[in-house]
Amino acid sequence: MVVLEGLVMCLWLLLVCVVGIADGPVGLVVFYEDEVKKRVVELGLITEEKIKRNSIITFAAIMLPMLLLVPYMVYGINGARGFTEIFWQMTAIYLISGLFDRLFIDWYWVGHTKAWVIEGTEDLQPYIYGKTLAVKWLSTLVGFPIGAAVIALILTKVF
Repeated sequence: MVVLEGLVMCLWLLLVCVVGIADGPVGLVVFYEDEVKKRVVELGLITEEKIKRNSIITFAAIMLPMLLLVPYMVYGINGARGFTEIFWQMTAIYLISGLFDRLFIDWYWVGHTKAWVIEGTEDLQPYIYGKTLAVKWLSTLVGFPIGAAVIALILTKVF
């Protein structure tokens, strides 16, 4: 069941990305490096205000299911009780979706297709590199388990 729930979260992330770039990749420029954001504003493709608005919407669309749906699936659907059981199930779901994000979305879709290429920023590719790439991997492999531990602790104390 946990693997299926991890795949549900992958599908959700994919849906957010597909909707976000439906009118072109500029819609999700929030995920790009600052140089790219600055360039698309200079090119008149988007405003800083629209980037901020899209950032809030995108963050909510991704984080709310991670913070609400995953605990509901683990606690409400799977019936997990106790810190260890909740922690491991949530960690597995988070890691499945996180690895999907790092490998399929970031590495393959953004890095090896033209779907995320913004005209006029080609010289700024790769769009995900260096510190950002390291932070994304660190947040996936370390941050998600820490988040799962905090939520598991809250669930065991509250319920």
